Amino acid sequence: MENIKETNVTTNIIDAIIEGVRRKKGQEIIDLDLSNIEYSECNHFIVCHGNSNTQVEAIAHSVEETVEELTGQKALHSDGYRNAQWILLDYIDIMVHVFQETWRSHYDLESLWADAKIKEYNSEN
Repeated sequence: MENIKETNVTTNIIDAIIEGVRRKKGQEIIDLDLSNIEYSECNHFIVCHGNSNTQVEAIAHSVEETVEELTGQKALHSDGYRNAQWILLDYIDIMVHVFQETWRSHYDLESLWADAKIKEYNSEN
């Protein structure tokens, strides 16, 4: 029973994160499901990008505001607002990575965690 409740909370937070990204037109949103990977630091990486440091910062703020609005959860930690090339938001079991496109390509988390299940989001789903 506890596992089902935990899964529902995680799903609700992920849905709120995706909504927050969409509100500021974040691009190429994906969920890297790390839950079946041994020794991963969390169960989900949500990754997206914006076209400028202004948009990256706006996306990250939108995610924080939307998650708190819809779920009551606050990020445990955030980092990267100073230069807004890569902002990380820590929701304990879910890490949100908001990149500028160049930095996303450079760090290529999708390839680094290639054995993760990937769910892609677009404006329709």
